[in-house]
Amino acid sequence: MAGPRGRNPGITPEILLRAYSIGLFPMAESADDPEIFWVEPELRGVLPLDTFHVSKSLAKTIRRKPFDIRFNTDFDGVIAACAEQTSGRPSTWINKTIKSLYSTLNHIGHAHSVEAWEGSKLVGGLYGVSLGSAFFGESMFSRRTDASKICLVYLVERLKQRGFTLLDTQFTTEHLRTFGAIDVPKDQYARMLEKAMESPNLSFTGS
Repeated sequence: MAGPRGRNPGITPEILLRAYSIGLFPMAESADDPEIFWVEPELRGVLPLDTFHVSKSLAKTIRRKPFDIRFNTDFDGVIAACAEQTSGRPSTWINKTIKSLYSTLNHIGHAHSVEAWEGSKLVGGLYGVSLGSAFFGESMFSRRTDASKICLVYLVERLKQRGFTLLDTQFTTEHLRTFGAIDVPKDQYARMLEKAMESPNLSFTGS
């Protein structure tokens, strides 16, 4: 994996979108570090939409509709939950700079959340960035069994409905591989990204 491409604390939402369009994404060393740096992995995680796989057990759970799934009703709540330190995630790369930037992207229509609600409680979710016909998944959290997984299923359904062609997961994990995520070399990813950037910005929530 490629390492940082250099630090830049003066990043703007416009610069951030430009970075995504050429294959870079930001991270911070920790939640307390105000700076961010650019990352460009040698192997990029991608979740092919046409081969997305849902296990029988998860499909059964989804049919029971255990959660109310919503889009973009509490974006800031989702990113805050993703930034929380938990027993399974003792550190986080989401700092105040990242929270502020992505909140702005949400307000201008380029960042979105998928949320699992249990009554009035936000119990799971994910967020990411849309640009062209690509969606760049950033992070997810779960306070109930399968909550984030179900949000991912709804995300993929939404992307397929709207004509998106690329779901970037940045890196692959065992969790994502169960859905069909793969690693692609940087040059192959660049071609996939270039094609997705040729598309007008697709609507994620509008008509």
